[in-house]
Amino acid sequence: MPIILVINSGSSSLKASLFAADGMRQDFNYPHIGRGKLHDQHEAFAALIRDLGTTQPDVIGHRLVHGGAITDAARLIDATERSRLDSIIPLAPLHLPSNLLGVDVCLEHFGVPQVACFDTAFHATLPLLAQRLPIPQELGYRRYGFHGINYAYIAQQLPAILGDAAKGKIVVAHLGSGASLCMLDNLKSVDTTMAYTPAGGIPMGTRSGDLDPGVMLALSERYTTAQLSDLIYHHMGLIALSDGLSSDMSQLLASDTDTAQFAVEYFCQQVRGAIGALAAKAGGIDALVFTAGIGEHAALVRSKVCTPLAFLGLALAAERNATHQSQIHATGSKPILIIPADEESMICSLVSTLMSYQVNLSS
Repeated sequence: MPIILVINSGSSSLKASLFAADGMRQDFNYPHIGRGKLHDQHEAFAALIRDLGTTQPDVIGHRLVHGGAITDAARLIDATERSRLDSIIPLAPLHLPSNLLGVDVCLEHFGVPQVACFDTAFHATLPLLAQRLPIPQELGYRRYGFHGINYAYIAQQLPAILGDAAKGKIVVAHLGSGASLCMLDNLKSVDTTMAYTPAGGIPMGTRSGDLDPGVMLALSERYTTAQLSDLIYHHMGLIALSDGLSSDMSQLLASDTDTAQFAVEYFCQQVRGAIGALAAKAGGIDALVFTAGIGEHAALVRSKVCTPLAFLGLALAAERNATHQSQIHATGSKPILIIPADEESMICSLVSTLMSYQVNLSS
């Protein structure tokens, strides 16, 4: 296997992993980066370059939040592909500039192939009923779905945990600063809460999730397009629900203020509402998976989400939940799992597969 550097450049953080030829892995994490300016991650990339030292990767894989209309899980970033990626920035203005900054920095420092891996690709299996939005089709807008790289990773892990039951109807709750849920059936995406952009679905750290279209029309009369975009992506969700206290769930859980507790309760209600809606549309649920920062580490959130869902056959084991064990369901309950997110591992696999294919084509 070649030496693969994986870059996961988000809107406010940078993670990277180096996968060596001998199978060894080295992780890098640079949270809360930049100098208070949107998408200013040059400092974090400079730190990554310093930490890599003399290591030279053979290929670099990047997480791209949006792939637009294409369904490829991974693509080589040549001039044509880069131009296409620039053209779809309006589909994910909070994320794609940061994603593409990583491409530019790596192009400057490493003369090796770069590969884009798309969060939207996993949802190419959405049936038309899930993909279609209730608007005139000629407008061209549809549900894309996001967090697909991690959903693909979860789907890859489930058979080893659940056996044949992994092919059932499983809701995966990717709960982090960005949050969405996905219904898997036969390990494929058949429904998901995010739609045309990563701003939709359930409330998130600074994003509202779904809103009454009338609210958006009213806001459009008060703000310019640029101001409204900033409001949607940076000033809604948990930060708004807590009256500006914090967008970070761990800080809200640690606070005893009424606004913090309200924000937590609101988030948990929306998450369990989304689980119930997915279960209703699919005719039931066979298992529930929590993943990403909040999903993996916030026991109270998991408890508040699951307790009212007993009617779906879900029940937590309190001690297992409190200690964040991998299987947190009570005896007699349908499986409730915690599977840590590992987008970097999935990207490495996608890059390796694509490069092997490219080698076979040229031989």
